[in-house]
Amino acid sequence: MKYSFLGKSGLQVSEICFGVMTFTSKKGWTHLGNQEQKDANRLTSIAIENGINFFDTADVYSLGISEIMLGKALGSKRKNVVIATKGEGKMWDGPNGEGHSRQHLIRACDESLKRLKTDYIDLYQVHSFDFMTPLEETMSVLDTLVKSGKVRYIGISNFFAWQIMKLQAIAEKNNWERITSLQAYYSLVGRDLEYEQIPPCIDQGIGIIVWSPLHGGILSGKYRKGKKWPKGTRLVKPGHHLPYNVNRGEEILTVMEKISKERKVSMSQVALNYTLRKPGITSVIIGARNEKQLLDNIAVSDWELNEEEIKQLDEVSSPARIYPYWYFDIFKKEKMENYFRNLYKKGN
Repeated sequence: MKYSFLGKSGLQVSEICFGVMTFTSKKGWTHLGNQEQKDANRLTSIAIENGINFFDTADVYSLGISEIMLGKALGSKRKNVVIATKGEGKMWDGPNGEGHSRQHLIRACDESLKRLKTDYIDLYQVHSFDFMTPLEETMSVLDTLVKSGKVRYIGISNFFAWQIMKLQAIAEKNNWERITSLQAYYSLVGRDLEYEQIPPCIDQGIGIIVWSPLHGGILSGKYRKGKKWPKGTRLVKPGHHLPYNVNRGEEILTVMEKISKERKVSMSQVALNYTLRKPGITSVIIGARNEKQLLDNIAVSDWELNEEEIKQLDEVSSPARIYPYWYFDIFKKEKMENYFRNLYKKGN
């Protein structure tokens, strides 16, 4: 297992982060599949035995059940791992039951601590942008949580690039704790993150943690055009859970399949390996319903795609050039390429 520093911090995390959103129960999110506590214990132990020290959850995952099950599964092993959880979502009734207000986040953090059975949270993240709470209040309360000892590092998830920069400016102005990480969607069939979020994260030393690097399972290869989709999964049809262009996806899957056969690895490993090789990416979050899936995903740390394979995948999955990228392609292509080349060197 490989480890990286999370952003500019001294905190080292495994490049594979075990996401436990699927730690549920019969009362939880049934579309994710139910995992009993004994299953959670076993998968957590396997993850740790194979070098994973990074676990991600959130208070809203099955309304707290995921955090409870993770806390029980870790037990005495808690002191040797990094727990990342998230707050912001609707957890109780009333106008203050969600959001980034001081009122909500302090209570949400306290309740997460109880469910996880821990005295501190290694990485506390706000789950998505709150369009109602001032950014100054968000940063103030996150700084308070760090200074109180309840939280070690702070992160954000699902934010616009301009908001990332504004949060850092607010922190610098007030001498508050700075953002350490961004958790965001990124995959071979959705490289939007490259437009705006990755460059400022590299510039500001913010580690990027990727959610859904397999695009909800699409990049595992089990969902293919012209074939019946497997039953019992959360993807009922194309675009049901995440946006998906079937024709474009098939082009990407075809190249992935060729590489996976040549390498004698799963298509999931190809997708994860590609994401991990990209500039600015610190860790990818994997989910697993069983031991076989978990061990296959962990095996991605044993090998690396070569430059030619990366080039093939880059070309087939290249996103459309939006403004101002196409402008600089036409008028200042060489200068733009040099800029990003130097920036990405910093990110690696």
